[in-house]
Amino acid sequence: MRNNEKMKEVTAMECKKIVFTEINKAELLTETVREMEENDVLVDTFVTTISSGTERANITGDPFVTIASAVPTVNFPRTAGYSAAGVVMAVGENVKSVKVGDRVALSWSKHTNLQVLNEKNVHLIESDKVSYAAAALTHIATFPMAAIRKCRLEMGESAMVMGLGILGLLAVQLLRAAGAVPVIAVDPNPDRRQKALQLGADYAFDPFAADFVEMVKNASHGGVNVAIEVTGNGPALNQALDCMAKLGRVALLGCTRQSDFTVDYYHKVHGPGISLIGAHTNARPNAESSAGYWTDHDDAMAVLRLCGAGRIDLDAMIEETHAPEEVPEIFQRLIHEKSFPVVQFDWTRMKKEG
Repeated sequence: MRNNEKMKEVTAMECKKIVFTEINKAELLTETVREMEENDVLVDTFVTTISSGTERANITGDPFVTIASAVPTVNFPRTAGYSAAGVVMAVGENVKSVKVGDRVALSWSKHTNLQVLNEKNVHLIESDKVSYAAAALTHIATFPMAAIRKCRLEMGESAMVMGLGILGLLAVQLLRAAGAVPVIAVDPNPDRRQKALQLGADYAFDPFAADFVEMVKNASHGGVNVAIEVTGNGPALNQALDCMAKLGRVALLGCTRQSDFTVDYYHKVHGPGISLIGAHTNARPNAESSAGYWTDHDDAMAVLRLCGAGRIDLDAMIEETHAPEEVPEIFQRLIHEKSFPVVQFDWTRMKKEG
């Protein structure tokens, strides 16, 4: 194996990792780094990003936290933090796409300072214009990117984003880059709406406004062609359907974990020919991209290239950066704050202070 000595050392390495040890409790623990295999990459993690919806579901013990489980379960400990960036420290003998010293973005990673990942989840940062902080948003950005692709958005079509958390704000930027006009952002929080306007939305509306549907239809010249529903909230989906143009497409990007709501499918979906599109990020091809359906890696590279070319601004997304030692307080905020900011952990702070 290449870097044979380094790979042997990995088996004895320890890392610091954020672990949800029980319901509503996050800790920074010491664990052993797993042994490297021939298709693996060892990464020194610089920055990780909180994906608020998924991580809130994890730490609060939501039994529907994973779509892969047919039977709801609540078990601990749990780990999270699937979007990160860092530098390659060692590679397995079959690894071809990255080498030691490369700056990389990571998919399906963890909140930890050292991690071993399969090569397919390690994406080369080609441009020095992309910061580690921006790159640490890459994996999360592939979620709305996949949703937009599945809606087959065409240049000049109108688009609406329901919910302006981290996924919604990313969707706003990606829709603008894809040629949607106008881009309509929707959230009850005025700060979120202002942020969306700063990131490229043409309009930002409060869904609780009495004339909300009328405002959306006026702004979109009669109805929205594409909607990215990010809230995972049944009433929000109902509102989105009220705003759609005939033959519109609605991507269900938010995880609607509770099904206790009803939709008038006959009048809101069947009659106007609306397409409801499942946009879970795992609903992808494993190996080869095709029109509307790209692999994780290809979407990640697309995000990094858009960022490097200045078409999207991921650095502008970041609202707070914290040292890993602040984990307990940060996750208590995640549990209790209705509108949680875009937060990252800077693992280099821990190294300097440790």
